[in-house]
Amino acid sequence: MSSRSATATLVALGVGAAGESATASARALPVRGELAGILPWGGLRRGSTVSVRGSTSLLLTLVAEATAEGCWAAVVGLPRCGALAAAELGVAVHRLAFVPRPGRDRGEVERTVAALLDGFDLVSVAAPVTPATARKLSARARHRKAVLLPFGIGWPGADVELRVASSRWTGLGEGHGLLTGRTVTVHASGRGSAARERTAVLSLPGVPAREGPTLHGLPAREQSWRTPEQARAGAGEQAWTGAAEQAWTGAGEQGWAGAAEQAWAGAGEPPRVGAGESPRGGAGESLRAERVLQAVPAEAG
Repeated sequence: MSSRSATATLVALGVGAAGESATASARALPVRGELAGILPWGGLRRGSTVSVRGSTSLLLTLVAEATAEGCWAAVVGLPRCGALAAAELGVAVHRLAFVPRPGRDRGEVERTVAALLDGFDLVSVAAPVTPATARKLSARARHRKAVLLPFGIGWPGADVELRVASSRWTGLGEGHGLLTGRTVTVHASGRGSAARERTAVLSLPGVPAREGPTLHGLPAREQSWRTPEQARAGAGEQAWTGAAEQAWTGAGEQGWAGAAEQAWAGAGEPPRVGAGESPRGGAGESLRAERVLQAVPAEAG
């Protein structure tokens, strides 16, 4: 596909040429405040080349604010990068295009990226190219007023390079817990106004934390499951209790026996602590037995 025909296709899909969008006509595209402080233009200057190293999350965070403001972005050569991860980092995924495999040779990669620079505001490329091709693509980005974001590869003549120097995950305790976030230290260096290295600390979301089951009426400190065994026991107890109560409410006293059997089958065996014992103890067993006896018609006795 030629560059001209690819541009015509993008226009037909509603994607205008970079720099021509009325909603994204600013000279510098917006970024998160922490990143704005280390970029020499306070954002992503149109026509610039900003190299990103060390973190896909950093790359997606870099384009998030711009896509939220109406800009279009494309990611080339990252087959493991997905829309879900982008959405979690704040990217407007309906304005994000993925080209996981841009071509079989470097010439095809060059043509693909060149066509995207004609139609998108931000284009990230992770596929390796020759130094001569890198200079040609940077020149095309300047001409089309797009932002070129090489990722994870050397790029001669980049205006700014952002790299992750260190990172720290949070959320894990002593033998329990889930990863909930990541703090990274980002260094920015480059040429011209970016010659002086700057540093920022950036918080990135990690795997979303899953909340444990909540049993109403218990103190807050007792609702935090400390081990997987406690979590499974609590989840089973909650499932049995909720299903049995729903069956009791919906079926009424006359239909309790049949509804209880359905609830039992749907919720699974109630969690056991000891052989033949309910985790709620003797009081729970007596209450359940009392309800069943009350539901049995008098003549059945």
